[in-house]
Amino acid sequence: MNVSGAVAEGFEPVREAFVRNFEVLGDRGAAVAVYRDGHKVVDLWGGARDVDGTADEAPWEQGTAQIVRSATKGVAATALLLLHQRGELDLDAPVGTYWPQYKAAGKERTLVRHLLAHRAGVPVLDRPLTPAEAADPDLGAAAVAAQAPAWEPGTDHGYHAQTYSWLTGELVRRITGRTIGEWIADEITGPVGADLWLGLPPAQRARVGRVGQVDAPAQSGALKTRPKPAVTAAYADPASLTRRAFAAITPLPDENDPAYRAAALPASNGIATADGLARFYASLIGEVAGGVRLLRPETVELARGEQSSGPDRVLVVNTRFGLGPMLHGAASPLLSPASFGHPGRGGALGLADPESGIAFGYVTNGFRTSVTADPRAQALLRAVRTALAAGR
Repeated sequence: MNVSGAVAEGFEPVREAFVRNFEVLGDRGAAVAVYRDGHKVVDLWGGARDVDGTADEAPWEQGTAQIVRSATKGVAATALLLLHQRGELDLDAPVGTYWPQYKAAGKERTLVRHLLAHRAGVPVLDRPLTPAEAADPDLGAAAVAAQAPAWEPGTDHGYHAQTYSWLTGELVRRITGRTIGEWIADEITGPVGADLWLGLPPAQRARVGRVGQVDAPAQSGALKTRPKPAVTAAYADPASLTRRAFAAITPLPDENDPAYRAAALPASNGIATADGLARFYASLIGEVAGGVRLLRPETVELARGEQSSGPDRVLVVNTRFGLGPMLHGAASPLLSPASFGHPGRGGALGLADPESGIAFGYVTNGFRTSVTADPRAQALLRAVRTALAAGR
């Protein structure tokens, strides 16, 4: 496998793991980037830009970007945390303070922190939206505002797989007057210099590869685990919160459709390079890009303070959430117990680890069936841990 890029001295295990992802774990095209204390120490890419293409036809290049699915949620949550840090958003205020229409159907006591931590109780829509409807922020906001909660807000948690888009997006729009895609470009990715977009600009279309579902190699040597019967049953039952949460947009969007990529759905359709994802997380825990740091230390502690833990009503496994980011746990292992970040279903992962100063980004064009712990991303995290341990 011809892998391009570079690693700093001591991070050679990450290159070895990245190569193995292609040779053994079946990656088609991917990239990984790692920052330490604001400086890039890993920048690797390889394979084909398009999941259904070849490296000879269209190789993955340094600036190749891919859709990162739910890894976008970490960016959306940061928008709200930044507004809180600037004094424009009270995390303990009812959502209806900023968005009066949201007070309908028993949601009057829903707090902003409930929304961030998947405790709002609206992971499903009684009438799913089509992809075209979902891309309209007015229709999406109206749908979640009218939706009755599946449980009393604030009393339990369940992954808001699709509805997180309109919950976070409408709050940002109500407070700032800008769409969440515009606000993120102006206030986050622009200042940081991160190649990460929510609502892909036409000028960037040529950089983005085609994505698709791929099967894991039969003889990968990876540990095979069977989902618990309750998890399998939940995904098989059309009436379950699990199926209904992921089906809040029906039919499933074509992730290679330029119209879908141009929409701003912060739960699911951000597009990034591995460097852009890692650089974003580096800017949350330290200075990057000429001194830019987005979150103050106290906001970082707020973000990664546990808000939800235990059995997830949607994912059915035990999950842990801070004020937006996922936290380290058995269902979603991150670099260490101090880490916070967010995976994208079937592949991508971005995270920050304040204790080690590490920020990590992995993107791929081949999605697997995993939801929160893709074997390829996990192999790269193990290699980062190895490098850190050897350097102590």
